[in-house]
Amino acid sequence: MSVFEAIFLGLVQGFTEFIPVSSSGHLVLAQSLFGSSIDHLLIQALDFGTTLALIIFFWPKLKDLARQVFVKRDYRLARNILITCIPAGLLGLLLANFIETSTVLLNPLVVAIMLALVGVLMIVVDKLPKKSKKTSGRDLSPKRALAIGIAQAFALIPGVSRSGSTILASRIMGLASKPAAEYSFMVSIPIMLGLLTKLLLKESDRAYLMSHLDTVIIGNIAAFISGMIAIKFMLGYLENHGLSLFGWYRIGVASIVVIVLLVQ
Repeated sequence: MSVFEAIFLGLVQGFTEFIPVSSSGHLVLAQSLFGSSIDHLLIQALDFGTTLALIIFFWPKLKDLARQVFVKRDYRLARNILITCIPAGLLGLLLANFIETSTVLLNPLVVAIMLALVGVLMIVVDKLPKKSKKTSGRDLSPKRALAIGIAQAFALIPGVSRSGSTILASRIMGLASKPAAEYSFMVSIPIMLGLLTKLLLKESDRAYLMSHLDTVIIGNIAAFISGMIAIKFMLGYLENHGLSLFGWYRIGVASIVVIVLLVQ
């Protein structure tokens, strides 16, 4: 893989990991554009950059979370984050090999279908009445946190979007757009750390990282920079807007993909 491809894929990963348009789906489409096979390990490895971006951006909130737990003995936010992580964590462990090797899930047509379906949901959810309002993830009940976690589990399918599914579910569960995004990003941290730990623990994956070290480093630098920009953009945008814009974008991309596939 060329330096240009590594930078391009890193930029795609960073922007689309936090903007709710599906990073895995866009990476599948991007690699199809380059005419190469889907390198699932590279897609996973680019999470180093985006995870670092999350931790740095949310460091003050992570310190506050630690203070809530260890000083104030207020476990509500930590409890909810844990509950939300459980469904995706369990399914990720059970289905990891299937997801990484499935020609069905990594098919550009399937990605396009999921982009469109979730896009429609985003447009519809902006118009639906919400459950009783909550000001932050700390105020969610365990049942609502679990509902968000079940939605997040669907993001294992490329084209769904981890941030998109959790923001959507958080909105339905009563959070406003910006608190929903903040909760979504906080919940992503343990999930992404778990995926990276799995990557480092497996000998064959470590060997892959070492043999492609230049590509991995370059891609992750691009992913980190674009990830920081995307997080700041999303939190600012959602202060006054909903998800409809991203829904229309997803539908537009899906339409283009389907047209390209039909004329090939």
